[in-house]
Amino acid sequence: MTKKTIRLFMPQWQGGNNPNYSFGAELLAWLAPENDQPLIHVPVQAYDGTPLENENGMNGRTQLLEQLEAAQHIINAHKPDRIVMFGGDCLVEQAPFAYLNERYGGELGLIWIDAHSDLVNYVGYDNGHALPLGNLLGIGDEEFVKHVEIPLKPENVFIAGLAAPTEQQTKEISEAFQRLGIAPTEPDTEVIQRLGIRTAGTQELTNSTESVKEWIKESGIKHLAIHLDLDVLDPKAFRSLLFANPEEPFHLSPAGTMQMPQLLNLIKELSEETDIVGLGITEHLPWDSINLKNLLAEIPILNN
Repeated sequence: MTKKTIRLFMPQWQGGNNPNYSFGAELLAWLAPENDQPLIHVPVQAYDGTPLENENGMNGRTQLLEQLEAAQHIINAHKPDRIVMFGGDCLVEQAPFAYLNERYGGELGLIWIDAHSDLVNYVGYDNGHALPLGNLLGIGDEEFVKHVEIPLKPENVFIAGLAAPTEQQTKEISEAFQRLGIAPTEPDTEVIQRLGIRTAGTQELTNSTESVKEWIKESGIKHLAIHLDLDVLDPKAFRSLLFANPEEPFHLSPAGTMQMPQLLNLIKELSEETDIVGLGITEHLPWDSINLKNLLAEIPILNN
């Protein structure tokens, strides 16, 4: 039986409070290989130069909730078996993965390929993209959790590529947090341990992907969704990342260290182990293309 697959293009930027995420999503959707899967545009309020309002500890809360509901409406109208998401910031993953968990009876497996856990809220860093996995597990922001009918089981979640900061990075991040008044509500390492979520860093996965395969077998994962935050990649090797901004590199969390061949190998091996029903790719920031686009916008002959 042929499975119904849809592609969603959701150029959401409010979750990271960075309008460049919209162009990153647009380019990502354009770069993906063409096939007969329909590409559906989830409406997102475009940046108009107005700063996002901080609403109850989250920038752009109203827009983010409206966009989440729009994605849910589209997904429910199509009732797909598989979903591909081209984001935008990481928060775009909530609607498709929550739907897929319902679609597969609350037994969806989710591998979170990301340098960061996206599990906990940071007071003072009020961007929604810090919390999508927490929302999907039912422990995140209260208003967003209401949109998750069946929370994912922690034992069905695996975080791959989680970045472990060096001692120097830990010191620098701590100093930056103090300077900016940022503090986690609970360290993500404690949340991971409390929930029993399995993890593997890039170095471990370089040596072997056996821990991921064992998790799939031991947890009985028959249907798997893959979240791919591109910031799991090494910014020295792949420059289209928040951490590689040539004008203002991001230093509030450790950068990823995974290499592209390693990432591809991991995804291919996952595809051989179980049925992949979801793929979300997020946080694409192609700085050279962004800067070139801005340059072209200022050239008179191109605008007359």
